[in-house]
Amino acid sequence: MPYKEEHFINRELSWLEFNKRVLEEAADPTQPLLERVKFLSIFSTNLDEFFEIRVAGIKQQIAFNSADSGPDGLTPTELFEKIQIRVHELLGELHTLWEKEIRPLLHNHNIVLHEIESLTSAQKKHLSEYFHQEVFPVLTPLAVDASHPFPQVPNKLSSLIFELKTEEDNGCADTLAIVQLPRVLPRLIPIKRNSKTGAHYVLLTDLVANFGSKLFPGCKIHGAYPFRVTRNSDLFIDEEEVDNLLRSIEISLRKRNRGNSVRLQVNQNTPKHLITFLLNNFELTESDLYLCPEPINMQHLNVIAFHPDFPQLRDRPFTPSHDLALPPRCDIFAAIRKQDILLHHPYESFDDVVSFIADAAQDPKVLAIKITLYRTSGDSPIVTALIDAAQKGKQVTAVVEIKARFDEENNIQWARRLEEAGVNVIYGVVGLKTHCKTLLIVRRDEDRLRRYAHLATGNYHPKTARIYTDLGLLTCRDEITEEVALMFNILTGVTKYPGFKHLMMAPFDLAERLLDLIRAETESAQAGFPARIVLKLNSLVDETIISALYDASSAGVRVELIVRGICCLRPGVPGISENIKVTSIVGRFLEHSRIFYFENRADPIVLLGSADLMPRNLYRRVEIVFPILSPDLKKHVIEDIIEVFLSDNVKARQLGPDGTYTRVKRGENEEMHAAQLTFREHSRKQLAQLSLPDPRSTREITPVRSV
Repeated sequence: MPYKEEHFINRELSWLEFNKRVLEEAADPTQPLLERVKFLSIFSTNLDEFFEIRVAGIKQQIAFNSADSGPDGLTPTELFEKIQIRVHELLGELHTLWEKEIRPLLHNHNIVLHEIESLTSAQKKHLSEYFHQEVFPVLTPLAVDASHPFPQVPNKLSSLIFELKTEEDNGCADTLAIVQLPRVLPRLIPIKRNSKTGAHYVLLTDLVANFGSKLFPGCKIHGAYPFRVTRNSDLFIDEEEVDNLLRSIEISLRKRNRGNSVRLQVNQNTPKHLITFLLNNFELTESDLYLCPEPINMQHLNVIAFHPDFPQLRDRPFTPSHDLALPPRCDIFAAIRKQDILLHHPYESFDDVVSFIADAAQDPKVLAIKITLYRTSGDSPIVTALIDAAQKGKQVTAVVEIKARFDEENNIQWARRLEEAGVNVIYGVVGLKTHCKTLLIVRRDEDRLRRYAHLATGNYHPKTARIYTDLGLLTCRDEITEEVALMFNILTGVTKYPGFKHLMMAPFDLAERLLDLIRAETESAQAGFPARIVLKLNSLVDETIISALYDASSAGVRVELIVRGICCLRPGVPGISENIKVTSIVGRFLEHSRIFYFENRADPIVLLGSADLMPRNLYRRVEIVFPILSPDLKKHVIEDIIEVFLSDNVKARQLGPDGTYTRVKRGENEEMHAAQLTFREHSRKQLAQLSLPDPRSTREITPVRSV
């Protein structure tokens, strides 16, 4: 049945509520203090990307007088106004939390962010010397007057606007200057102290404002005020119109810093006339202005969040285990031939995947390696292994997505390294991002030629695999690996999609086959059978999928959704979504795995995959969703993973029909269940069972983005 606008939550407003949940982690007094600081930084990083991409797109729609609306019915102008109101509310909470709670708590632990005026003469002298030796040589003052136009200020670069008085023949003249703070400079400057304990800093902006007179000889500084502009950073490349995709993206990357301005952040003490001056030069209005106390950019607090001297103020270090089917120094190919293996990261080490690829590179029986690479680290051992395999004469193919947002430059660099080593580098399918996470290894075993596959929900990125929760399947089942081989042929050749029995592939049939499974549960409920759907996702946006879930709920299907980020479905609406429950888990690790469960009349179907239920994933990307066929692994996913997530009553928030989230309430005598803690404790027991004195530990590092 058709559903009304009020039955859908706006995508952007839902995302802001996700970032609100991140902020709640910073506000949680049960969190270790430096973990709270980390979440402040993540909140700010997330908000930057939201403005660079989402708000930038909305402003473009407004500029073109677009009245288009989504399922929720909001026009771009209406949405922009709601975003502005909500962001100001969240920033108010952020700055109050920092000033009233977290900063004083840091001070109590001898971690202090000082204003220079409060320092001793000796400390000021030391900072003055530091400025002249380390900072002054790399700064360039840029005058703004009739002969000096307003400079090009790069995206998200901290800068200061100086208000100066200069002596001229006819008296004093006002002059303005911009000083950009290059990213090579540290944002927090340590203060020299007699005590060896604690951590004391001043902000780089404060340092330059106080000692910047050397930049302007003959001038008197009347004020220096930090500011930061955010620009449209979304790249649009028409692949059918370019001859060299790599070159076109490189050119577009250079333009990213010069994209249209979308947000201006300024120090809250900046005079009104200077704010007006900046707004005019960035072609922004008051609606794009955000007044902030220092630090304007909370990401600078990472220096504090990851300071090595305060382990007691962080989460307990975590050492990932290894799957019991993959003990150290085992023959990984023999282990996979014995049984399918499911890895749960970061609780089980991603090193097993790296070792799988590295072993294949060295193994003389391995003939070919094929892999999709969406994101990976710049020093990736996986890239090194692929290069090594190619140099040993193996057939190596890498399908590289160079349009992975904010990783384009890194991906271009290591793609060229792969090409130089003789790897067949393919840049995906025209018009589609290749987002699936798949690996295929062809090996001549003793009995026959055999394919081995790794199918995953997360990227081949050893660093983020330590902080993102993902699942990966290792298998040599012919029925799976044959279809994986065909998938690679589709990506690298001219093979048409033949239709798969086991794998579901976007943009071809993934959406329709998922809809068929939802409809099957609806029909089961209508026929009187127990019916249940459980979906664990990062985002749920697609209107058709949401409508099908509403139909299922109305028919009596129990629908349980675990959606970390955006959820446009509105649960609990009488007569429509009464049987739908939506929870979100935000915790120590970034929930990233995608799991699809369908009751299927007591013969459960369990699927994992790379795709969220968003139009871009279903129709504009190459995605793979794959089944768990092993009965033991299927039972493991249902009982030991899905049910653990659903029982979380510590980090889980429940979505209400009004679009707000509240923490799941525990009963008076109900035990605490935190999913991520449960998985960590299981991993520790598994590690003890393996008796591995493994020195490697997983410590949180700030994610590059919210993926």
